Amino acid sequence: MATLLAPGSAFAFGDDNGESAGRPTGHSGGGASGKDLMANVSQSKIVVKPTAGAVSGASAGKLTPVDPNWVPPTCWYEPAMTPEQLKSGVDRLKTDGGLGAVNAKLFWSAGLFVDQYMKGKEAEGYKNYNLGKKGMFWRSVVRKGFEMDIRAWDCSKIMFWQDAGTVPDDVNAPTPDVLAAYAYDKIRVPDTHVKLKPAVKSTVNLPTWVWLDKGTFKQVKVRAVLPGTGLWAETTAKPVSLHLEPGTEDAQVSPSSGDCLINADESIGAPYSKGDADKTPPCGITYLRATDGKPYQLKASVTWQISWTGSGGANGDLPDGTFESTQDMNVQEIQSVNR
Repeated sequence: MATLLAPGSAFAFGDDNGESAGRPTGHSGGGASGKDLMANVSQSKIVVKPTAGAVSGASAGKLTPVDPNWVPPTCWYEPAMTPEQLKSGVDRLKTDGGLGAVNAKLFWSAGLFVDQYMKGKEAEGYKNYNLGKKGMFWRSVVRKGFEMDIRAWDCSKIMFWQDAGTVPDDVNAPTPDVLAAYAYDKIRVPDTHVKLKPAVKSTVNLPTWVWLDKGTFKQVKVRAVLPGTGLWAETTAKPVSLHLEPGTEDAQVSPSSGDCLINADESIGAPYSKGDADKTPPCGITYLRATDGKPYQLKASVTWQISWTGSGGANGDLPDGTFESTQDMNVQEIQSVNR
């Protein structure tokens, strides 16, 4: 009889595809000895790596989709192990005990695996783990963070066989758009710290110019590949606008929407030049009240347009993403200054 446990609480077969900064996430192969039994249901074999505009370190940020109702694919099926790996894993379960994941929600003892995959006693059972055949056993994967989501039950098939070079004919089979959405989660963009003039302290009723130089924001591309399937997708994030929130209602933004568009040369706004003090900046803020010991919190967020291309000529769009940062703004009560 099958045993059901909370995700991640039982043994499972396969590789430890943990994430680590600075290297691709997910990998295939290995596990033939049956030693890697602690795989998590959200550990995918999808390999992800940046192909353009890579950003890392403390200055990198994760995009937030502008559409709060958008939900990426919650679960899908992936190649999990070869016949040899499955046999090795079951043999280890026989010796060490414990349970193995037969899908993302269901965990079996060694005896159940033997009946299904070695003796072929159950419906659609297999003989001798399909040793000698070319292909892989596939199993469901749940997107990280969605392990307890009811939609994770959609991928309810127990681990099944798939001939080499083929993909399951199933609504939850992996597709380029699934990989594109998976890559979306891995996109990292630069911090949105804008340039200001005056840089130290703004002045009431005089505009503060805001800009970003050419090349500060470039397209970021991330490629996701599912080994052994021929499936891939490259997701591109393109900066399109900068949005300003002055941190107080006593301020006016330019343009009035607060959205400063990307210029043709990929810069934003325009640098302040001597003699511009009384001009309206293409991107800027005019504060109407001075700060009183506590600076205003200027929020600047860049909107990134997301598109993707993939295997078989597939392509599409995903919801725009944003990344926001905050910086202090001190404002002084002086009616006229020389810049």
